[in-house]
Amino acid sequence: MRDVLADLDAWAGRGEAAALATVVAVKRSAPRPPGAKMAVSSAGAVSGAVSGGCVEGSVVLAAEEVLAGGPPRLLHFGIADEDAWDVGLPCGGEIDVWVARHEDDALGAIARRDERGAQVTRLDDGAHLVLDAAGTRAGTLGDAALDDAAAEAARELMWAERSERLELEGVSVFVDVVAPAPRLVVFGAVDFAAQLCTLARITGWRPFVVDPRTRFATAERFPDAEQVVAAWPAEAFARIGGIDRATYVAVLTHDPKLDDAALLLALRSDAAYVGAMGSRRAQERRRERLLALGLTDADLERLAAPIGLDLGALTAEETALSILSEVVAVRHGHQGGRLIHAAGRIHEVGA
Repeated sequence: MRDVLADLDAWAGRGEAAALATVVAVKRSAPRPPGAKMAVSSAGAVSGAVSGGCVEGSVVLAAEEVLAGGPPRLLHFGIADEDAWDVGLPCGGEIDVWVARHEDDALGAIARRDERGAQVTRLDDGAHLVLDAAGTRAGTLGDAALDDAAAEAARELMWAERSERLELEGVSVFVDVVAPAPRLVVFGAVDFAAQLCTLARITGWRPFVVDPRTRFATAERFPDAEQVVAAWPAEAFARIGGIDRATYVAVLTHDPKLDDAALLLALRSDAAYVGAMGSRRAQERRRERLLALGLTDADLERLAAPIGLDLGALTAEETALSILSEVVAVRHGHQGGRLIHAAGRIHEVGA
């Protein structure tokens, strides 16, 4: 939603109507995931994409029909179509695209506030239900039982940060999720934390740096951090809004009294990922300390230590890349590793 929202707002400001095309399902390889969007204005402007360029022309034509007063449409593109060479997917995949007139609804408001939410749309008549992170609903799918089932599915998917087509109560629906950029909390104002913040920012993450040592935890040392907090973990985590299911924590200080304080909180939180720097020998000593401090074996099973993927990293930049690579893999449910050694299709959703 966010990639086309600015253009939708600009068109609305000029009094132009718009149609919104959304990828609602993919099979096999596909260049864009469910939730990818392309907007078309009544003046003919286009924003965003639903493929690598191979089906956009046909989607624009469908959008123009919707803008002319036609009903919402569910389009299918794939190599089995007669016009595969014209509007098919040369990558060998198939995609379904929902095209409907855009209305400035509750989901857009949630996205503008940079909050978490989901819109569930019926893929027959276009009725929709919007749910925010607090569970507040707007709209209806036309049936109370369907609304309840949709709300439950939306709550799960909005925290998984995944948009998905589902069959609920015998009705085909699409759950369209919007969420803030994921947070990477870096505990330890060490040298390569700056490189990690830079890479995180470039790839769409919100990096935070936490360290109680005021001499090291300065905004000047970490210009790409969204916030630098010079405080101990309990206070720092509270100041950045807590640790939720969309927060990833990297502990990097090598100082047991600092690392242990951060890990005690992070491993008992809802964090999606907790990793820590250190050798395998250091990890064994850390494990003994944390067990003595009250963590359980189950808590420690969550800890990724040594942190990062095995890239053979030597420099600060390479170390940062190793760490962020593991974090990204975990976020998308993958193990990491070389594609040449992996089975399955490159653009498969999930793992």
